[in-house]
Amino acid sequence: MYLAVLGRQSEISIAELDALFREVKKVTSQIAVFDADDLPDIRRLGGSLKLAEKISEPVLDFLAGLADGKITFGISDYTHGATFKTVNLEAMKLKKILTRHGRSVRIVTGKGATLSTATSLHNGLSGKNPKKVELIKLDNDWYRVIGVQDIDAYSRRDQARPSRDAKVGMLPPKLAQILINLCGPLKKGAAVLDPFCGTGVVLQEAMLMGYRAYGTDVSERMIEYSKKNLEWLSDSKSTFLLSQGDATSFQWQESIDAVACEGYLGVPMSNPPTEMKLKEQKQICTEIILGFLKNLGAQIKSGTPVVIAAPAWLQTNGKYSRLLIIDEISNMGYNVDNRSREGLLYHREGQVVARDIIILRKK
Repeated sequence: MYLAVLGRQSEISIAELDALFREVKKVTSQIAVFDADDLPDIRRLGGSLKLAEKISEPVLDFLAGLADGKITFGISDYTHGATFKTVNLEAMKLKKILTRHGRSVRIVTGKGATLSTATSLHNGLSGKNPKKVELIKLDNDWYRVIGVQDIDAYSRRDQARPSRDAKVGMLPPKLAQILINLCGPLKKGAAVLDPFCGTGVVLQEAMLMGYRAYGTDVSERMIEYSKKNLEWLSDSKSTFLLSQGDATSFQWQESIDAVACEGYLGVPMSNPPTEMKLKEQKQICTEIILGFLKNLGAQIKSGTPVVIAAPAWLQTNGKYSRLLIIDEISNMGYNVDNRSREGLLYHREGQVVARDIIILRKK
């Protein structure tokens, strides 16, 4: 049994886990548990902050069984009603017993009942050091952390790329991972297509997952940006293919195993659009996205997953207005995931143009 500490937008985190693993169950607003055939890897999950494995023995026996030398541990307690005080008392109790048995112990504490991702990561509690561990408590069950989201690695992949363009939107690497993972388990070396590749963030993450990256974009400049960025990703053993082309009419030459992309989101906005502006942008984005899906549908085989981030616009009432295109998509020969009908909106607080994640599969 594994446990995941969910990201800021927990429904998207749950959808990602559900696409990859078995018997996923959300047990609190922050926690989900699931089963997996293989040890899950936090590095390829954009929506989970931490992963942990259930401890089958008493927690004190587990700590006593760590490698010889000084033990460093911290506790995150997600049990309802847990506080910094209750967690600290539990940690001190364990330390006292371990010290009595000759072990040197250091406790890592946070500001509340749980440790932040940064605290866990920077204190080496990511599951890689046999003498350092973060324990997660949930009611009467204990888990050991086996992976912590590497926020520094995400920043490097995002900020250090040689070609970036804020004017065309900045797709977060975490979201790119989520879009790929929502396609479900893919075979090793599968070809992942991004027909709106921009600066190549989805392609970059696909390569890091061991997939073949296939990108097209209507802009020659974006293709050049993607090429520079993917060549910069020199430690990847995967390959990539890039071509300039309009997604509504392009004929892709390679066999496609999955499609993950951010569609056209319209013009950048810093304030909620007027009714007239919203209607105009919806019409433009609808034509492009439906045109793309119609073109794509004739070129992919049955069962091919297609995950696309479409735009949704913040209104003055604080709610988001989505493209009402689900029925049209269904009529084009795609099965639409039930979650997509309800909406999986990826956005920051107050962000005007959000990303509405639509999960499809060719009939």
